[in-house]
Amino acid sequence: MSLASYAVLAVATFPFFYYLIAVYSTARFFRQSKTAVRKPDYTPPVSNLKPIRGSDPEAYENFASLCRQDYPDYELLFCVSSRSDPVVPIIERLARDFPQCRIRIIFGSGRSGSNDKVAKLARLVSEARNEVLVINDSDVRVTPDYLRTVVAPLADPKVGAVTCFYTSIGDTTLSDKLQTVGMMSDFFASVVVAWLLDGIKFALGTTIATTRTHLAQFGGYESLENRPADDLLVGRLIAEQGYTVKLLPYTVSTVPDFASFGELFHKRLRWMVVMRHMRPWGHLGMVFTHSLAWCCAAILAHPTAGVTVGYLGAYAGLRVIMTWLLGIRGLKQSTLWKRMPLIPLWDAMAFLLWIVSFSQTSIRWRGGDYHIRNGKLVAAVAPRPK
Repeated sequence: MSLASYAVLAVATFPFFYYLIAVYSTARFFRQSKTAVRKPDYTPPVSNLKPIRGSDPEAYENFASLCRQDYPDYELLFCVSSRSDPVVPIIERLARDFPQCRIRIIFGSGRSGSNDKVAKLARLVSEARNEVLVINDSDVRVTPDYLRTVVAPLADPKVGAVTCFYTSIGDTTLSDKLQTVGMMSDFFASVVVAWLLDGIKFALGTTIATTRTHLAQFGGYESLENRPADDLLVGRLIAEQGYTVKLLPYTVSTVPDFASFGELFHKRLRWMVVMRHMRPWGHLGMVFTHSLAWCCAAILAHPTAGVTVGYLGAYAGLRVIMTWLLGIRGLKQSTLWKRMPLIPLWDAMAFLLWIVSFSQTSIRWRGGDYHIRNGKLVAAVAPRPK
């Protein structure tokens, strides 16, 4: 066997070490979380901020879950672009059905940033009546203990922001199921590895609990309105102030909206391209996390039964252990077993997405095409016809 073959076999083991770190960090995260002290009686007034554009599947039920909170004092603020937005009648119905909730609709951001969501959040923060803010995406559905759970860690003055995991409900299509298994077996694994190695220095858009003061200290959402990945940046900028970003072992639900495999692919590709610009070295280093591709390379370099069984067996065993520890034991997703056969398909797609992301010079986002230059969204202008 040649020296090059030995080199391929050696490098092909690198993802296994990453998987072992992920297994260890997952076990440690959930073990420590069981002993974490909560202060459920910490219930300051809260403003729940919802930047909205259009109507998501099951939008009414998503919003209604926020009106059923076991929390003494909170308001629910929506910001939509105009009165003609199809989500407006849904919010108006919500206000009629839950008269005990303080629900307000704000029309327009009053700003012209390329990131419309962030522009709306800047307006929402300025309109909020309370110091404590909870921000979540429009497709989020929660249980009645949600606000108590995500706000409680802010009782510690060292905690600047709180975020949490999320799970998909109502998976019916292959793309929905593939998204779920990808989040549980891949993305969340990278989150807990980051927690172990460097601490949480980002936030997940499904939930960000923080305060007006912490946002103002880095310039607020106004400073982010032309930048992508605002949820990641909010966590990073709060962490840079010396505060802890707390990741909870708590999950909220999201309603899937992928009509096709193509939609899932392009959404994930957009995120990968954004990450390539936001964390270029980290994105490049992902080459050592794609074990399925390296197993194939090892088999091609030395096509023997021992190599095939050894590498593919280690890959399958570690991926199943990771997914079981995180998704089933940690996040209590008992039906995830049914999705596990899709892990190799997800890993193949994830590797393809990573490869393709290096060739993309623009992203498609909310109906427009954008370049990312110096960490900012810049509208892509089509050349004029001659």
